[in-house]
Amino acid sequence: MSVMVDNEPGVLARVIGLFSGRGYNIDSLTVTETEHERHLSRITIVTTGTPMVLQQIKAQLERLVPVHKVTDLTASGISLERELALVKVAGKGDKRVEALRLAEAFRAQVVDASTEHFVFEITGRTSKLEQFIILMGPLGLVEVARTGVAAIARGKDPA
Repeated sequence: MSVMVDNEPGVLARVIGLFSGRGYNIDSLTVTETEHERHLSRITIVTTGTPMVLQQIKAQLERLVPVHKVTDLTASGISLERELALVKVAGKGDKRVEALRLAEAFRAQVVDASTEHFVFEITGRTSKLEQFIILMGPLGLVEVARTGVAAIARGKDPA
């Protein structure tokens, strides 16, 4: 879901409170100011539920005062979504070579390296990132930092 809100203190807490108060889970959450002049922020929330539950969440979000627009990106057609991850892998020898080979296959970039570790930057759909992380596990996966999903509707109309 894409939620356009006023960029002011407490708005995110109110939106998140709606989810926690009703027992809904949030799988991913990103928020940033997208329209500086109008002081608007976009909150992208990934959640799961039946179509009825998702419609209920949308209706409840629309009733919050600082919310300007709520779009269920799955209902409005195909949306584009991307996530970024930084993946730290430590290893030597063959494992190091294999980690570099896999990174190239996944189009991950090396953003930091030493003789004992790499930090890869990878972007794409969540499933791509998860597969990359799984494959790096046996090669010396140390740590992962992920941004959460950023999504936007396709086409000329705003979400």
